[in-house]
Amino acid sequence: MTSDRSVCDLTATALARALAKGELSSRDAVEAHLARIASLDSQLAAFVTVDAEGARRAADICDAAPTRVGPLHGVPIGIKDLTDTAGVATTYGSALFRDHIPAEDDLGVARLRRAGAIILGKTNTPEFGFGAVCTNKLCGPTRNPFDPVLTSGGSSGGSAVAVAAGMVPLAHGTDFGGSVRTPASFCDVASIRPTPGRIPAPHRPLGWDMLATHGFLARGVDDLELALSICGGGDVHDPLSIGVVNEDRPVAVRPRIAATPDFGIAAVARDVRARFAAACEALGAVADVVPSAPDCGGAIEAFRTLRAAHIANGYGELLKSRRAELTPTVIWNIEAGAKLSAEDYLNAERRRTAIYRSFRELFSRADFLVAPAASVLPWPNEISDVTTIDGAALETPIDYLAVTFIVSLVGFPVLTLPAPRAENELPFGIQIIAPPGCESRLFAFGRTIENKLGFSHRWPQLP
Repeated sequence: MTSDRSVCDLTATALARALAKGELSSRDAVEAHLARIASLDSQLAAFVTVDAEGARRAADICDAAPTRVGPLHGVPIGIKDLTDTAGVATTYGSALFRDHIPAEDDLGVARLRRAGAIILGKTNTPEFGFGAVCTNKLCGPTRNPFDPVLTSGGSSGGSAVAVAAGMVPLAHGTDFGGSVRTPASFCDVASIRPTPGRIPAPHRPLGWDMLATHGFLARGVDDLELALSICGGGDVHDPLSIGVVNEDRPVAVRPRIAATPDFGIAAVARDVRARFAAACEALGAVADVVPSAPDCGGAIEAFRTLRAAHIANGYGELLKSRRAELTPTVIWNIEAGAKLSAEDYLNAERRRTAIYRSFRELFSRADFLVAPAASVLPWPNEISDVTTIDGAALETPIDYLAVTFIVSLVGFPVLTLPAPRAENELPFGIQIIAPPGCESRLFAFGRTIENKLGFSHRWPQLP
């Protein structure tokens, strides 16, 4: 039989093939990954909840099925603990919800289960997903497998670490301002933040809110494409999912890439700029890379305003009634939106529209836009917020995310891949951005540079 270590080394697509061929059982796969979690998670804190017995029952059902349930038949996965899972505790990273067990799955989770995926547990996140370090009053900090002193990034850090360390081959995440992309960059894994609405969120209170999306983290592009094919597709209760425009086309033999280290306005560390320049030089082997960026003037202020308004609207009542039980980061985020006016909000939307149109203009002369997937390299877990970059003070605790949240602002899909690096270098990833609806274009190009240029996951030194 395949050893536990080699089972955990398989990607989701490779594991699915092995299961389909009968080379191992779903129970074998589940037990191997549960053993990996048991051996590593006390050090890394990737999981808030591990549902070992539920996973074993689901695996046995898969193994007893007369035919394959779906493309992820018997494959273990992790779900970020911001997302509802029926019968499995969903805390949203908050002690307020430590005993909360949803009655229903989120739609994306339901689609994964119908495809045969086995949920091993819930991955760690800061309280309600707000925080630079992946920690809360229940679990954490989630430690970077390449150096446990360092952060995994927020807020999908638990999912990134679980994938990077082989605890699961595929994990779900969510992304508001960079929450799948920053952890992917820090933990040397791949991620997809799709076009808003591509994965429906039919219970989202603000149906036209496109700042936050579901996404995935994995050790390869094929796994991300498979996961998106399973969870994508419209739902009549999500207005964004009805209007996703698909304008994909085949990737050019030698695509045109616009490259920007900072969108002209974001604070980005010198060492990140150097790493990004090296990545762009490597991309030059397969593409024409030209320095260029859309006009993003006012993007930082617009995102701050829209984000603050959404958070205050969604969590303001908690601040009034349960303030003493909330983390300082959550309190700051809610209070930031308390004094905004309708004029503030609409002016931000006006600026956002102009930036979106500037992105569109850039894509009339480029196939892709690339940028760093994080403005800094991983920092120690003991430092709760990024307040300076290269000694220069940031105006707010979220400004270090500008290099990712600018893309969230306009709703373009983003594939993040690890950049090639030397043995002694920390992980670092790049964002590859395409027009809305063009995920297939991203995956095709991502496979090219993953296979030809080494923009791919490398294993940390695990015990």
